[in-house]
Amino acid sequence: MINPKIIDYIFSSASIQRWNDYPRMVELVELDKQAHKLIIAYFIAKFEKDVDYNYLIEAAIFEFLRRVVVTDIRPDVFRNALQKRAKEINSWVVANLEKSLGEINNGIFLQKFEEYLNNPNIYKKERFILKAASYLSTRWEFSIVYQTSTFLSDIEEVKKSVEEEIEDYYELIGVRKIALNKKLAKVVDLSGRLRFQKRWAQTPRIPETSVLGHMLTVAIFAYFYSIEINACPKRIENNFFTSLFHDLPEALTRDIITPVKYSVDDLSDIIAEYEIKKIQDAILPNIPEFMHDEFCYILGMYKDSKDEFANRIYQNGEINLVDDVSKYNMDKYNAIDGEALKQCDKLSAFVEASLSISHGIKSKELINGKKQIMKGLKEINGINFHAIATKIDEEFCTTGQTQVRMDFD
Repeated sequence: MINPKIIDYIFSSASIQRWNDYPRMVELVELDKQAHKLIIAYFIAKFEKDVDYNYLIEAAIFEFLRRVVVTDIRPDVFRNALQKRAKEINSWVVANLEKSLGEINNGIFLQKFEEYLNNPNIYKKERFILKAASYLSTRWEFSIVYQTSTFLSDIEEVKKSVEEEIEDYYELIGVRKIALNKKLAKVVDLSGRLRFQKRWAQTPRIPETSVLGHMLTVAIFAYFYSIEINACPKRIENNFFTSLFHDLPEALTRDIITPVKYSVDDLSDIIAEYEIKKIQDAILPNIPEFMHDEFCYILGMYKDSKDEFANRIYQNGEINLVDDVSKYNMDKYNAIDGEALKQCDKLSAFVEASLSISHGIKSKELINGKKQIMKGLKEINGINFHAIATKIDEEFCTTGQTQVRMDFD
């Protein structure tokens, strides 16, 4: 499904600093930017017609991987170089990732990746939505940078450039709604604030990852799982976006670590009940009404309960919990592999702990947490998450630290 090398690439983005030649009140890293971009892209896409969400997901992952490889090149320099030497640069990117991607989905993923880079005429609408979402997430970051940079001589020029670019995307209804600070802008702001909540907050780690960045890593793992089991397009879409939004309520409740959540009797049920109330009061009123049913479904809201990691299908306006999702591998069932997504969530947490330990930053909480997570990993639909984690651990223990990289925009 996925291998340690590509996981190392994905998580290296948590060490890629953005706007690093400007003073910042908080660390801004590439992983969080990409996660915020995908959340914004989801909402923009919902206002558009003829969007292929599988294409949107693939294009986002392709661009993310390319960004990780070329991160040492300033974005403006990179864009200029791409206009003149696109073929050579894209070949270099593929060469860097070929060994990591070659075994995923029997090489089909790598083939699609290479085709995407070399043919700008495919996924055109999805590319434009992602470009707009990337701009809006950068604009959100700049609002932070601006607060601490007003003394710099060029900051007003940068601000003007950022503000003017929005006109390039005004044809997208979702962009106009966000730009005018309408209700949807509140959801964008709420999700962006998840970058301030750190995972494993009770212990030091390297690299630090936020709740926002974690949501994207789980979503990418969910995508690789889905294509490996030959999931239908709607199932791939649902699995990805369920994972991408699985911790969104934590923007309202803050992260409660798993040992606390499940060691106190009935606490997990109380938290779920409170999350439902907060979603109904602070999130759904800011989301277009035509999206409510779908959004509640991917958040795992079912009658008076909430479980984002339940196996479920959605047909004829009704949600049904199921034991075996593979029996419903057709678009009409709107299936979600909740139990497998929980494994992706655990795998991401395992990587977070294992990476830090490989950097030499370890604590009792990380060591014990890693052991407990490993005990909960299992095989689902032929995908052995325990075996994947074992390979990851062996690779990280052998190779040690990942490279810390820098970027500014």
